[in-house]
Amino acid sequence: MKVLVVDDDRVLADVVAFTLRRDGFDVIQAYDGAAGLQRWTNDHPDLIILDVNMPKMDGFEVCRRIRLEAETPIILLTVREEEDDIVSGLEIGADDYIIKPFSPRQLVARVKTILRRAGRQAPALTLHIGDLKLVPGKRELVLGPDSEPLSLTPLENHLLECLMVNAGRVLTFDTIIDHVWGPAGADRDMLRQLVRRLRAKIEPDPSEPIYIQTVPGLGYGLNKEKN
Repeated sequence: MKVLVVDDDRVLADVVAFTLRRDGFDVIQAYDGAAGLQRWTNDHPDLIILDVNMPKMDGFEVCRRIRLEAETPIILLTVREEEDDIVSGLEIGADDYIIKPFSPRQLVARVKTILRRAGRQAPALTLHIGDLKLVPGKRELVLGPDSEPLSLTPLENHLLECLMVNAGRVLTFDTIIDHVWGPAGADRDMLRQLVRRLRAKIEPDPSEPIYIQTVPGLGYGLNKEKN
């Protein structure tokens, strides 16, 4: 499933692209409206994430031109909050409209929803680290080739996904909290409780964890392989 990301903010565009690739999407990028329109013509993406305020051609004009030829799903990104801008974006054919700043997880959820609405199936992501096999979309975890699948809660699923995607790295407490809880927020005690519950499900001995490692004063990391 191919997604075109068009945004002149290269840092934000790279964050969005990374998040989508992590969920199994094939991502192509452009950094101004004219280049984005050209990439749409050449690469035929399944969905477009399109910034409104860009040089050479703004997102509204790109959306208008695409809608003259195709029904490719489009999500507009903007810092504008005026109701008229939101209405204008939807009236010219955008499928959704997200105001910056936003959670990358929220954007991915919107992408998947719009693809389902358009009758297109988003890619199924499976993560493998050592004996762990996680299917985030199903909140399903398998601990080994002979194990029965375990069902995870949404928060456990988000936490394990975050750790598995970044296996071998230490993630700070705040980074993990932002990924797991998003704008709702949480504190470190809530994170510790969640880690304890997840360890109880995946560790042979939760008191001596071999998967989820604690780095005192910094955060947590997932071992790529068991000790």
